[in-house]
Amino acid sequence: MSQKIDYSLAPNEAIEADLGRRLEEIRLGRNVNQTQLAREAGVSRRTITRLENGGGVSLDTLIRVMRALGLVTRFAALLPDPSVRPMERVRLKGRERRRARPQAKKASAEWSWADDDGDA
Repeated sequence: MSQKIDYSLAPNEAIEADLGRRLEEIRLGRNVNQTQLAREAGVSRRTITRLENGGGVSLDTLIRVMRALGLVTRFAALLPDPSVRPMERVRLKGRERRRARPQAKKASAEWSWADDDGDA
């Protein structure tokens, strides 16, 4: 059994390695070798090896491999549905946001000594 990692604290490399290990375990659980998966995903066997070892691969490659393993529908769970924002819809009176704006900084008065009357 492998060690679980805390994705919120782990560096990107550790997350990539964990995801690669999970994909490898799924592939082996389905009794599919790397060559078969590579052929079905339309990538090279070396790419599958790199993915399973936690090496960097493109998002397109990850999608292809997930599709070949029948896991592509899991991507929908990665990000929340951005259209479900009831409080924001009420505040915006049903309109959709078109741009993001940085928070306005509060104007701060220039600092000075309390007994400083400006005469130097």
